[in-house]
Amino acid sequence: MLKISTAPHLGSKITVPTIMQDVIIALMPALIVAIMFFGLDALTVILTSVASCVLVEYLISKYLLKTKNTILDKSAIITGLLLAYNLPCTMPIWMILLGSFIAIGVAKMAYGGLGKNLFNPALVGRVFLFISFPVQMTIWQNPSIFNFFNKDATTSATSLGIMKYLDANTSATQLTNSSEIPNYWEMFVGYTGGSLGEMSAVALLLGLAWLLYRKVITWHIPFYFMSTVFILTAIIWTFTQNSGHDPISHLLSGGLMLGAIFMATDYVTSPMSKKGQIIFAIGCGVLTVVIRLYSSYPEGVSFAILIMNAFVPLIDKFFYDRVYGTRK
Repeated sequence: MLKISTAPHLGSKITVPTIMQDVIIALMPALIVAIMFFGLDALTVILTSVASCVLVEYLISKYLLKTKNTILDKSAIITGLLLAYNLPCTMPIWMILLGSFIAIGVAKMAYGGLGKNLFNPALVGRVFLFISFPVQMTIWQNPSIFNFFNKDATTSATSLGIMKYLDANTSATQLTNSSEIPNYWEMFVGYTGGSLGEMSAVALLLGLAWLLYRKVITWHIPFYFMSTVFILTAIIWTFTQNSGHDPISHLLSGGLMLGAIFMATDYVTSPMSKKGQIIFAIGCGVLTVVIRLYSSYPEGVSFAILIMNAFVPLIDKFFYDRVYGTRK
């Protein structure tokens, strides 16, 4: 029988579940580092977040939307992982459950499910928790390698939190040699306080390498996002000589790499064209620097990405790839 269908006529083994599986694999190095430094507390936060996100999506799709079960596409798992990666290991379980409901129920399923949401669900959940429970969201535990039960754990401020209150009299050498703030190497490997998934630059870069190798994402958004932050902080640091504007520390600290690699590159909430992705990434970088340096918050990645998510439809309208056989 001759079957006639609309384009495209080329088949592919790439599906939503296979893409999500690659993203999950890319997130595994950060998970290992989080458990290595924060022990069972980190594992509890991650499992609670993933399980609750999957459960919320299942219940909403089955009993409210009455649609086909969508949890097998694995997108809820990724939302759960990313939400957990944006939380401290001390986060109470009931708050994680609330954040999961906001991420899946409000930011994703209320729009109709995967592919229809305007904002990144994990970031919506994270920002909701940050605004609602600022104290619990800013209790950072000091890392302790292979101390799985976190005995005698102590808390401290994050690198960005300390840098926020430095002045021009603090040299770069004093900054990196200070006992209060990790040096560049400690930031690179992850021996620093912070949210579970944002600590280790090397773990996140391994995830980036896997995503690029599997062609799940392109290099444009991570490169332009991180480069914009680095260049702007370097320029400001040159003029102010304020060590709190140290570009290397800003690159390695906070949620910059986590956001640039895993959340700003979200298919649904980022532009489709390469030019649009560059504009989007630069906008994220500029907003991150402005919020980090000139607002009352030491971190700005989440707010920057969500703000730029709102501009994606407008960016797609003006920056789009030419369709073959048509005039632009």
